[in-house]
Amino acid sequence: MKILFICHGNICRSPMAEFILKKLCAEAGIQAEIWSGAVSDEEYGNPIYPPAQRKLREHGIPFGRHGAHRVTAAECARADYLVIMDESNRRWLERISPQAAEKAVLMMSFAGQRRDVADPWYTGDFETAYQDIFSGCKGIINDILT
Repeated sequence: MKILFICHGNICRSPMAEFILKKLCAEAGIQAEIWSGAVSDEEYGNPIYPPAQRKLREHGIPFGRHGAHRVTAAECARADYLVIMDESNRRWLERISPQAAEKAVLMMSFAGQRRDVADPWYTGDFETAYQDIFSGCKGIINDILT
């Protein structure tokens, strides 16, 4: 299974989701290819945003080196699941690949909710973003990986 998490800049929500799901999969003994990317290239090469790093550490989520990048149409085609954080990601994704936009699934749908994961870059609320992403990742484990 190949899962690609997508957010606007690939420095907060999508890398948080990437590393949360990697930890959950490791704990459950599940093999999956998991990575993240952005719909924008404005943060290209940047690491996970420091407050997001702090939140991951606070919750015991290990993470490695990360460099933000914009997803490509080929990358989206290779993924089994494209998990977006909000509906604006779908609109941006349409510019990259209309097929990818159709394939994209909203993160919170895996938590049984039809809503966005609010962007902590703007809200400053990294705990709520973490909790939303964690619940979505638990849903991914239950819905598609087991």
